[in-house]
Parts: sequence; structure tokens; C-alpha cells
Amino acid sequence: MLDVREPSEVQAGHIPSAINVPVKSHPDAWHLPEEEFEDRFGFSKPNPDKEVIFYCRSGVRSSAAAQLAQQNGYQNISEYKGSWLDWQEKGGPASKP
Repeated sequence: MLDVREPSEVQAGHIPSAINVPVKSHPDAWHLPEEEFEDRFGFSKPNPDKEVIFYCRSGVRSSAAAQLAQQNGYQNISEYKGSWLDWQEKGGPASKP
């Protein structure tokens, strides 16, 4: 699961086990070679055949991130349409970095 909000937003909480790849400040993330992606974000770039689920605050940025990933060869893409607001509203647990 990929949280595409900005790091300052993630500080307030995120879905457990989600990793942060902020789409607004790093729209080029899915264009990066694997090594550069790992250097920038601190974890391995997901394989293009792996399922990737995007979420943000309300669902707008996650759609943009999903499109960028799809343009770069990712096919197994999903979006958590309600995103963080829905997660919180339904009482989902939150992790803090």
C-alpha cells in the first residue's frame, strides 16, 4: 500500500504498513531507475507486476499517482477511493512514523 500524501501529512498518521511516495513533491518517482528510487525513498521500488494500492487524503492524488504508475508499466493497480479520510472515519488503526 502506497501513501502518496506529503511527509508532513503522514506525520499525523498513516495506514499501518503503508509506504510513502509523495506524488506532489515527487511526481517523477515512477520514472526513476530502481537504485535512484531506493536512494530517494529508503525502500525498494515495487516490481511492476506486484499489486500496488494507492491512497492519499481523499482520493484525488491517489488517482494521479495510479495513472503515473500505469504509464510506467504498472498494471496491477488499485486505489483506495475513500483514502485516509475514510480509513479514519471507519476507525482504522493509524501508525506514526
